[in-house]
Amino acid sequence: MTLLARGMILGLAALSLWLVVGGAGLVSLGHAAMLGIGAYAVVALDDARVTEALVVAPVAIGGAALFALLTGAVALRTAGVPFIMITLAFGQMAFFTAASLAGYGGDDGYTLYGRSTLAGTRWLESRLGFHYLCLALLAGAYLACRMLLASRFGRVLRAARENPLRVQAVGLSPYPYRLLAYGIAGGMAGLAGFLLANATEFVAPSFLAWQRSGELLFMVILGGLGSPFGAVLGTLALLLLEEWLGHLTTHWRLLLGPLLVLAVLFLRGGLVGLPAQLAGMRRRG
Repeated sequence: MTLLARGMILGLAALSLWLVVGGAGLVSLGHAAMLGIGAYAVVALDDARVTEALVVAPVAIGGAALFALLTGAVALRTAGVPFIMITLAFGQMAFFTAASLAGYGGDDGYTLYGRSTLAGTRWLESRLGFHYLCLALLAGAYLACRMLLASRFGRVLRAARENPLRVQAVGLSPYPYRLLAYGIAGGMAGLAGFLLANATEFVAPSFLAWQRSGELLFMVILGGLGSPFGAVLGTLALLLLEEWLGHLTTHWRLLLGPLLVLAVLFLRGGLVGLPAQLAGMRRRG
């Protein structure tokens, strides 16, 4: 998998998490479960010799969205730390379930027979073709997020993020709006899982690990919670930083940690807010 493909796929996954964190104001540590469910949908259909992307992708999206709706129906009855812990628990439940699937490799993972076909062709086997597909789906998801936020649904969602009591006071319940947003985010993560499985041609329980959820959450925070573009920007920035440090030393993670801490401390609005932050510093200076 190329760095560009990885950036676009994880950018899509981070964008789906941004809808939950930045859009609805909910911090989830179980988001990787939806990514992994999308990937394991590819595995299940590959094992059944079903490889058509026009069939596999909707199953991956639907399976992840259904998981999000079922778990969200419980988790969204809470908020704050309890919500974080419940999503973490559901995510770990999915992780251990995947690890117990002996028919799909268990802990060792599952190697696909090949990438999905598209309308009966092997177009996705082409590096260029696969990159175009990733780019098109990432751009489509980004535009969908922008349109969603600009709609009445998005306005209610943002209002509930800022002050849920005020939303209830005008006769609206934040719960169904948050649940729908959580389900949409789950479907988007499932789509990213479909792409990730095809990019690596290998799926393992590590796709669902809570560490992956933490990585996605950091990408969102690094990019900035104020805009969906921040999730994509944060993903690309983190991957490029990892790549650059990896060429400098084998102990690059020792350098990555302090750099990321400094970024969180000094980039108050994330990378997307950096121009405004610099402009404000110049005015004050």
